[in-house]
This record gives sequence, structure tokens and C-alpha cells, in this order.
Amino acid sequence: MEDYKRDFIHFMVQSDVLKFGDFTLKSGRKSPFFMNAGAYVTGAQLHQLGRYYAQAIHEAFGLDFDVVFGPAYKGIPLSVVTCIALDELYGKEARYCSDRKEAKDHGADKGQLLGAELHDGDRVVIVEDVTTSGKSIDETYPKLKATADVEVVGLMVSLNRQEVGKGGQKAAIDEIQDKYGFPTSAIVTMSEVTEALHNHEVDGKLVIDDKLKSAIDAYYEQYGVKA
Repeated sequence: MEDYKRDFIHFMVQSDVLKFGDFTLKSGRKSPFFMNAGAYVTGAQLHQLGRYYAQAIHEAFGLDFDVVFGPAYKGIPLSVVTCIALDELYGKEARYCSDRKEAKDHGADKGQLLGAELHDGDRVVIVEDVTTSGKSIDETYPKLKATADVEVVGLMVSLNRQEVGKGGQKAAIDEIQDKYGFPTSAIVTMSEVTEALHNHEVDGKLVIDDKLKSAIDAYYEQYGVKA
């Protein structure tokens, strides 16, 4: 596992973004872990988060793109901090763009999008926190294509939960790739998280002990993507 991935896993735990326990997801599934990217709230956290996204994008998709697009709402700050980090780490000048839940009908920036204008031929990377159903992409991809004839280079999420999506066979992130034809990737997968944290401490605290590891294994026995 690359060092930046292991660092990112520790960063999620330290930022109280990745939690372990008993959680009920929107899907109704009972999960032993939960991720909330909304818990990144400080300048230092957001600065570091952007660097992890930039590194993962560089590794997965390269730097031949023009725009970083973040679906509202959590994707808005993600797109901004990723653009900053791309410039900081690689000298890559990318524009940020996001959508609005409701179109703005007045002012110089009225319309469905905020940030940079999209133009025909723009190459776009989409950033999200986590994808469990693909709903946000189903909503925002048509907005992108309706605005300009853009090419989506790829989708980057922070965590691939590696559980079956709506189709019941593949992970949601893979369903998106099959449906829209652009590559998808994640900074880390849940299997990498488990590998990095099982019987390992973060700031002196054991995060995943054998009991929790058994609960995670049981969850994936029921909901995980089968190889």
C-alpha cells in the first residue's frame, strides 16, 4: 500500500470522519463503520484533504484535464481544495466547478452551475466523498452534458465501501463506470482500511480489534462485492 494511502486512512480516523460502531445507513443496512466527510472542518484538515485527492487523481487519471467538478453539496469544497492542491503539488492549473441544487435565476452567475464555465471539449474530473448508490452522479452527469460537450476523465471518491450497489452484483462505483463509460477510482478501499487498522494503533488507540474485524467481515459476507 502506498504511504499516502496509509496516511490518509490515519487522517480519516484522526479527523473523526471514519467511525466504527453500530450505524444505520440511509439504505437501511446496519453497518459497523460510517464515513462522514462533513467532519472535515478546519483549514488544516481541508488543506490536507485536497492533497490526498490530488495525489490520487494524479496516480489514477494523470493531469490531462481542465476542470475539477464537485457535486453539491459536499463536492463543492472538495473541488476547491483539490484544485488548490493540484497547483501546489504539481503546478497544475485546473478550474473548479460545482452544481447548484436549484438554479440561480439572477445575477452575473445565474444558472445551474457555480465556479468556472464549462466549454465544449473540456476534460473533467468529478470528485465526491463516497458513492453508495450513484444517485448524485445520475443527477449531475446530465447537467454537465447539457451545459457543454465535456468529456469526463474519471470519478474520484475518498472511500470505496466495496459493497453491492443498486444492481446487487457490483459496487456502486463500478456500476457508475459501466453505466457512463468513464473510469472510477478511490483514494482507498475499505479492504485497505481494514488492512491498515486491524490490530494497529492510531495515536495510541487500537482502532480495529479482532471483535470489530469479525463484525466487518460479517457485514461484507452479507453486503460485500463477491469476487
